[in-house]
Amino acid sequence: MTAAIRKEIESLREQIEHHNRLYYVEARAEIADHEYDQLMHRLMELEEAHPEYDSPDSPSHKVGDEPIEGFTQVEHRVAMISIDNVYVIEDPNPKIPDLRKFDQRVLKLLDDRQPEYTIEYKIDGVALALVYENGRLVQAVTRGDGQVGDDVTHNARTIGGVPLRLSGTNHPPVIEVRGEAFIANSDFAHIVAQQERDGEQPFKNPRNATSGALKSLDPKTCKQRKLRFFAHSIGYTEGASWDNHTDYLKTLKEFGIPDTPGTALLPDLDKTMEHAQGMMDALHELDFEVDGLVIKVNNFSLREELGATAKAPRWVIAYKWERYEAETKVREITIQVGKTGALTPVANLEPVEIAGTTVSRASLHNRDEINRLGIREGDWVIVEKAGKIIPHVVRVEEHRRDGSEVEFTFPESCPECGADVLQDEGGVYIRCQNPSCPAQLRETLRFFASRSAMDIEGLGSKLVEQLVEEGLLTSVADIYRLNLHRDKLILRKGMGPLSCDKLLAEIEESKSRTLWRLLTGLNIRHVGQGTARVLATKLGTVEELQKRTAEELGAVDEVGPIIAESVFNFLASDVGKTTLAELAELGLNMGEPVPEEPEDAGEKKLEGKTVVVTGTLVRFKRAEIKELILQHGGKASGSVSKKTDFVVAGEEAGSKLTKAQELGVKVLSEDDFVALIEA
Repeated sequence: MTAAIRKEIESLREQIEHHNRLYYVEARAEIADHEYDQLMHRLMELEEAHPEYDSPDSPSHKVGDEPIEGFTQVEHRVAMISIDNVYVIEDPNPKIPDLRKFDQRVLKLLDDRQPEYTIEYKIDGVALALVYENGRLVQAVTRGDGQVGDDVTHNARTIGGVPLRLSGTNHPPVIEVRGEAFIANSDFAHIVAQQERDGEQPFKNPRNATSGALKSLDPKTCKQRKLRFFAHSIGYTEGASWDNHTDYLKTLKEFGIPDTPGTALLPDLDKTMEHAQGMMDALHELDFEVDGLVIKVNNFSLREELGATAKAPRWVIAYKWERYEAETKVREITIQVGKTGALTPVANLEPVEIAGTTVSRASLHNRDEINRLGIREGDWVIVEKAGKIIPHVVRVEEHRRDGSEVEFTFPESCPECGADVLQDEGGVYIRCQNPSCPAQLRETLRFFASRSAMDIEGLGSKLVEQLVEEGLLTSVADIYRLNLHRDKLILRKGMGPLSCDKLLAEIEESKSRTLWRLLTGLNIRHVGQGTARVLATKLGTVEELQKRTAEELGAVDEVGPIIAESVFNFLASDVGKTTLAELAELGLNMGEPVPEEPEDAGEKKLEGKTVVVTGTLVRFKRAEIKELILQHGGKASGSVSKKTDFVVAGEEAGSKLTKAQELGVKVLSEDDFVALIEA
């Protein structure tokens, strides 16, 4: 019997630790909460009945022990100093810190050796250092003043994502893991609702609640607030070393400690900032508070070379934004149908001013987002604009519910045309299956005419909607038949002969746009400007694209199988064939054949050259000159360094021109640039 009980206890511990890892590290729970609670309850029951089998690192001890009498002050063996902040990517004022100046300083100190950068979300929580000895948690310390912090081990033992014993093997004798303790937005909403029911003063925000929990002398308080932990850096360590930050984070995952979701490795600052935009666009997907992004030099030996100032390390920077938020009410939830048929739920809000603008709508993105937030029509919600970008709903104020709220039911058919809807295989979006859906047509036409695609000035969203309703636009090709309806257009309110002729001239001019713009505007799933440029550059013409199989398209650099399949399906579809045939007949540019280079043609004019463009250009739009640089084999960079070959300077060129002159980098005017590539 004794052996059987011991075996059951060990089995329960293994199961619970397995589910802890799945939930906190891999973000994919296998069992429901009540099943997990039953496992934990059974373990605690057995350990209480058989104390001889108890263990200090049993997962049951994460429930919390007895209160302590007071905090012990602990000196950090490696100081937990803060990091510098910037709020802009680039500022012409040399005294204003920005990301470009950070990058330039790093390159200068490393003698122009280009480091790789990691980028991660900056969680708005409370800094915490966890010390493990031979795989067991022995201490947890707050940042304090950076030199000395409070020992909060009794509370850290209750935090989700903080294992009492590390997974795997080959644990260092000592490893200090640094990161952020926080409360998820969804958990915070439940906590505040419970406070309201108990007649308590609700917390103002998750960070305050986290800080208060860590400072509590009773670990049960910390447990009740459901704190979590994400690792983001390394402290004092004995008996182990890593070459870089990404390898270190990989090891932590193997040990069962989660790192900040979405952390990525990029080759330089330009690519890092491109990736940053995607991270900012995905803020609504996060269930925790974020107030910026953190960029770090990945290589540890380069970090040592860069060192630190008296205030902060030189190898890391926080790109922060001001957070603006307000409380408002959800009037109703409606569905928008996009250009790819995706059904997007939108929260229509009581108008509220945030960061100087009135917000009355916020996208809820997809059905999963509605379920995650638990949002209902009539709910009070917190809406945030981080860095003055697109507003998103952070959380529901559950404590303000009065029973009048209505749950939203996602439609089972398209609200625009009544056609069947289908969820993407392996995805979250639900799409209308009717390619002739009026809503898809409106959005496709709007995007086709936008600056991102064919850049037809004057053909805006309102006009497109009106022309669709009037039957003058039933396809993309109809845009180029509007000249046949000049008399009807002139009679429109607010149009007139001059406005009409200007619009028709813009449409006519757009026929000569480059192939990549046409491919961008055709509403091919997964094809944005970058992919469109690659396809146009590599294959040259629509005819060449249509000759290729999906496998051949996927073999093109930077395309890949998913995009290739999408492009092939569009080109082979009746809609794709008809659209391209009509556009060709109407005189649009279908591309130019890629010239065959003779063996002795030599390198392209900008082959291997790094070119920076600055100032206001007269002959080119910024996207056009960057395209030319790419076509001629060059790299379009955003920062000037010793490795820069040319700077193309337009009017009112600022700090980049000054930097080029200081470094002796050759400066070209627009005319010089044209002469160079046409020589």
